Amino acid sequence: MLGLRRLLVVSGRHAPEVTSACAASSHSAVFFRALQILAQPGPVRLHKLSAPDTGIVELRLERPEAKNAIGKEMLHGLRSAIQEVVADTAANVVLVASSVPKVFCAGADLKERRLMGPTEVRDFVNSLRSTFSSFEALSIPTIAVVEGVAFGGGLELALSCDLRICGEDAKFSLPETGLAIIPGAGGTQRLPRIVGRSRAKELIFTGRRFDAVEAATMGVVNYCVPAGEAYQKALELAREINQKGPVAVKMAKKAINQGAEVDMPSALAVEEECYEQVLHTQDRLEGLAAFAEKRKPVYKGK
Repeated sequence: MLGLRRLLVVSGRHAPEVTSACAASSHSAVFFRALQILAQPGPVRLHKLSAPDTGIVELRLERPEAKNAIGKEMLHGLRSAIQEVVADTAANVVLVASSVPKVFCAGADLKERRLMGPTEVRDFVNSLRSTFSSFEALSIPTIAVVEGVAFGGGLELALSCDLRICGEDAKFSLPETGLAIIPGAGGTQRLPRIVGRSRAKELIFTGRRFDAVEAATMGVVNYCVPAGEAYQKALELAREINQKGPVAVKMAKKAINQGAEVDMPSALAVEEECYEQVLHTQDRLEGLAAFAEKRKPVYKGK
């Protein structure tokens, strides 16, 4: 209610002692407008699926008026969502999708960017890079669901996910060199690791757009499905992952990610360390028991 009072004051209205019906009506209109403002959803929404899909979390981009362009508010929403996922011990998989038809994310909010000075731009880009790195570092698998355009920061967000599924009408691009800048939220580093250095240089130097078929051919996406069906395919994958041992999936992700950054002997040492983490779990014993009893295992992440 304190938030409502502040909104009433800002609007130039004052709630006390109003006697006329006209004034009462006016206050009523402002009151309901205040409720609408307070109830408006932000540009990022986190939703936990219910049984039988408990453990699957959806992160949805919802800024239709700007084609999900990433501005300060959306950046804040992404950071808050990541913190919530980290704190949720029941989360096993995250789906990153858009609620805006034919758009995953159009990239940075250039209208907002034009109003920033160099220092503010630097701070924003550094924060965006850090946010995507935090997302990449989540211990659980993440799956990007791309329908429509994924340009600039939108593609960089998708690249920070473990898996990417797209509809056949998807379009991709890192167009930053056309604006006399470079991809600054991880694009220059993650894309080469996925498609190879030479192909990444071509795509970044030219900034050209590429379609879903080429994305699948290059390995930018894991699956290309008919338009409108990317979410269903991603959900199928999430359900498969969600049935596996949660600790094992986390350790597999850690072993792959950390091992890819070091030499083979060091990588095998990482694998050994991660295997040690699953060796003494209740889930490992449950897996063996379920196999012997010819039933589906019930894992608890312990």
